Amino acid sequence: MGMTITEKIIAAHAHRDRVLPGELVQVEVDLALANDITAPLSIKELESRGIDTVHDPQRIVLVADHNTPARDIPSAENVKLMREFAKKHGISYFFEGGQVGIEHVLLPELGLVVPGDLVIGADSHTCTYGALGAFATGMGSTDIAASWVLGKTWLRVPESLRFVYHGERRPFVTGKDLILFTIGKIGVDGARYCAMEFTGPVIEALSMDERFTMANMAIEAGAKNGIIAPDEKTIEYVRTTGASRLPRIFHSDPDAEWTKVYEFNVTDIEPQVAFPHLPSNTCSVYAIPRIDIDQVVIGSCTNGRISDLRMATEVLRGRKVHPRVRLLVFPGSPAVLRMAEREGLLRIFLEAGAVVAPPSCGPCLGGHLGVLASGERCASTTNRNFVGRMGHAMSEVYLVNPYVAASSAVAGYITAPDRL
Repeated sequence: MGMTITEKIIAAHAHRDRVLPGELVQVEVDLALANDITAPLSIKELESRGIDTVHDPQRIVLVADHNTPARDIPSAENVKLMREFAKKHGISYFFEGGQVGIEHVLLPELGLVVPGDLVIGADSHTCTYGALGAFATGMGSTDIAASWVLGKTWLRVPESLRFVYHGERRPFVTGKDLILFTIGKIGVDGARYCAMEFTGPVIEALSMDERFTMANMAIEAGAKNGIIAPDEKTIEYVRTTGASRLPRIFHSDPDAEWTKVYEFNVTDIEPQVAFPHLPSNTCSVYAIPRIDIDQVVIGSCTNGRISDLRMATEVLRGRKVHPRVRLLVFPGSPAVLRMAEREGLLRIFLEAGAVVAPPSCGPCLGGHLGVLASGERCASTTNRNFVGRMGHAMSEVYLVNPYVAASSAVAGYITAPDRL
């Protein structure tokens, strides 16, 4: 019996010929990351135990992306703690200020993750890197602290689910719609502690940016990780990042054992809207009643890449944001911001009446730079719409793709570009 790509990566890092779902194995970690909310917890855990050495500072990444620029004194203290920890241990991959980007956009751009890696992070959307053909998953801050010291962690090998997409995509249907549709079909616990492998001709045709979006939201179905086998498109992307490490290419065997296989004809999929308060509460944008909105957010680790901004400006060019709506744009990294400036995208956003913010998680987690008030509604390209996710418990978040976000900002209610 063969193995899936997830099983092969775990086996390689456990120095074993094969692993089986359900086994508990110790694995070497290629990269362990944390941000300005989770890293301070890890650092304090080490300090409380009198541990003052790390296994390998080149395998630790610290990104101050959630509440920066510091929204308050506690936020500033957290970043200061990270900065001092990085200096003490010679951690060169510490990002703040003008170097900071949203961690799950920044790390692939910088070549810090390559195919075949095993990556853990104190952030649930660490599964984003599965788009590169890496095993990547989120963990708690205590587990991350232990990995910084040991260079290893423990994993229970997940069962694997296979998702096959075929057919022709309709206009304005993106990777965001494919993953929202999928979560809508299987539910927020439909892949609980499983590996979601995305495959098929539609996935092969997706850009890397859209693949990142799909892997990013695997956690919203309860998955341990999302993953896409690397191909020539992946290798070319990694080549452009100047990654210093050689990738290790793994693919699922033809006779690998799948817990379940799902097949979707994307010809039947229309742009999706996830209603409050679950990412699985989805339906077609063409099937919803009029929903007036107060705010639109374009950005996040899900849809803050350059192709996402291009989609939005396709709609916004020559148009104005509705006077009742606040449009907030968060480029995912300094590189995305610079590219958007060179291509004239920032001018289009500003002329439309948008607020362009620095690369940051911003209001995605109810942090800052656009928190919602009671009763307000937001159409957002982010990944979660739980109660109080972006502010007041009585606010509402609707998850959409960048095309729908931009057209909704213009209309003042949730709609698709071809309905403007």
